[in-house]
Amino acid sequence: MRKLLFVLVLVPALAYAQTLTRDGVTLTPAQEARAEDIGSQLRCLVCQNESIEGSSADLAKQLRTIIRQQVVAGDSSKSIMNYMVQRYGIFVLLMPPFMRLTWALYASPFIGIILGFFGYWLMRRTKAEAPAPLTDADTRRLDELLK
Repeated sequence: MRKLLFVLVLVPALAYAQTLTRDGVTLTPAQEARAEDIGSQLRCLVCQNESIEGSSADLAKQLRTIIRQQVVAGDSSKSIMNYMVQRYGIFVLLMPPFMRLTWALYASPFIGIILGFFGYWLMRRTKAEAPAPLTDADTRRLDELLK
């Protein structure tokens, strides 16, 4: 009887010990890993150069909380990402998919390189003309000024 009572008390305590609370949401380590993976794919809308997992902005914290709540609720990773894109737009993704809306984003480095080479080619092609040689009058006037 004591063993049964011990097990009944110990099992919930062990289950609770294997959970953690982050951003106000209690989840298991597997759920936390999944939430971090999703958060690492989303851009912080305040910082714009880091993921919401690495950001300390208040909005990033709110987005992390939403993600963790949806993970605990059992939503799939794809549905969570779709929710974020629907709510905040395609540019919430750190790596937006190649589509008509984002083609300029992916093409801009290549366009810049091509324009740079074109500009260099134009500069090399249009050479400055050499100045005309000095006349005898210009040479005498220069000699007078230098004396």
